[in-house]
Amino acid sequence: MNKIIHQNAKALVLLKGLLISYIITAFMLLLLAFIMLKLDTPSIVISGGINFAYIASAFVGGFFAGKKIEQKKFIWGMLMGLLYFVVLLLVSLMMNRVSPIPFGNLITVFIISTLSGMLGGMIS
Repeated sequence: MNKIIHQNAKALVLLKGLLISYIITAFMLLLLAFIMLKLDTPSIVISGGINFAYIASAFVGGFFAGKKIEQKKFIWGMLMGLLYFVVLLLVSLMMNRVSPIPFGNLITVFIISTLSGMLGGMIS
């Protein structure tokens, strides 16, 4: 019984970490949209800002998971980054029904989010 409670606590930590990550993502993307509205930003800056939002969000989620779980922190951080990517992919697939997502971008976001989450877990 105690093992089940412990596993549920880990799942709850991962869900809280995902919530924190997506709150950070939303804030950063809103800030980027405001910058795009006020300034004439080149596409490279926009792309870099989106990637930075992914990196920072997965890092903070991995850091949160590593701090709360306290065992094998890098694995939990990596799992947090992977979950971040999966949710991002599912939402993107539901919203983008017309054209498929480019495979190169998909792999890049997968690597960015997974490694950022793992780094956050390692530093925690």
